[in-house]
Amino acid sequence: MRLYRIKHVNEITALSRSTIYRLIAAKKFPRPIHPSPGTAAWLDQDIYAWLDRQRNQHQQKQQA
Repeated sequence: MRLYRIKHVNEITALSRSTIYRLIAAKKFPRPIHPSPGTAAWLDQDIYAWLDRQRNQHQQKQQA
């Protein structure tokens, strides 16, 4: 298990910081954990699971 800060999440997902937080507010993106006060980080498994779901949805649309 690895923890990723927002900069790394931006790089992995190609989403901007504001888009990530907008998706979190809409309950469409994993919420960060707070390992210490004022620190937000995401579990690697949560980010990769989200990416897999996005890929699967895209593939389903392509097949329809």
